[in-house]
Amino acid sequence: MIKILFICHGNICRSPMAEYILKSIVEMRGIKDNFLIESAATSTEEIYNGIGNHIYPKAQEELKRIGIGNTDYTNYKNKRARQIKASDYSYYDYLICCDEYNYRNARLIFGDDKKLSLLLDYTNSKRKSISDPWYTGDFRKTSEDIILGLNGLLDYLGY
Repeated sequence: MIKILFICHGNICRSPMAEYILKSIVEMRGIKDNFLIESAATSTEEIYNGIGNHIYPKAQEELKRIGIGNTDYTNYKNKRARQIKASDYSYYDYLICCDEYNYRNARLIFGDDKKLSLLLDYTNSKRKSISDPWYTGDFRKTSEDIILGLNGLLDYLGY
């Protein structure tokens, strides 16, 4: 089983979008049993009193727009933000960050970057970071970039 953790700043937009888009792709391809796919944040900004916020409503709208959320496997209604922890490094096979800022922060927590990558590293894109829709408001562009990266990741993994 390949264990993947997607990482962004707050775990309410990009990383959960990547988590659920990839869950949808592997479910459609009939290979979901080969994967454990989750997401987390580098910060505690979206976590209050130990309870993480749900996926940002506009990110949920984008997931719905592209047809995600209709199965038990891809239902994101109960997803809550959580922060990465040092033990995630040994548990997951791939720690995939959405941007260079998250990469640097994850490296501070993990202390090693051998398992760390950027999602767009798996593409031919000259850009390395997926823009944060929290600031840009462009959730469609974010999902397009995530899908590009996920397809590259699956090609890299031989799926």
